[in-house]
Amino acid sequence: MTPVYQEKAETLKALAHPVRLCIVRNLLDKRCNVGHMQECLGLPQSTVSQHLGILRARGIIRAEKVGQETYYRVVNEDAKNVVLKLIPRL
Repeated sequence: MTPVYQEKAETLKALAHPVRLCIVRNLLDKRCNVGHMQECLGLPQSTVSQHLGILRARGIIRAEKVGQETYYRVVNEDAKNVVLKLIPRL
């Protein structure tokens, strides 16, 4: 197996959870902070943070500090394309 297949499989594995799909889909429209995502998802902040950690570790999203706030955005083009194919713009 080539490293390319392994890399793509790891990206798909990180996206293979409904909460993470929702997070990535929402971040395609605009960057958000954890508090906003928590409100939208109706989940505890700790749960949202765990999912964000998985997406960050895989290089799907990136955090940006703006003052005291941390905002997240999608930076992985493969993830963008997959999520848009699965869930077109709402």
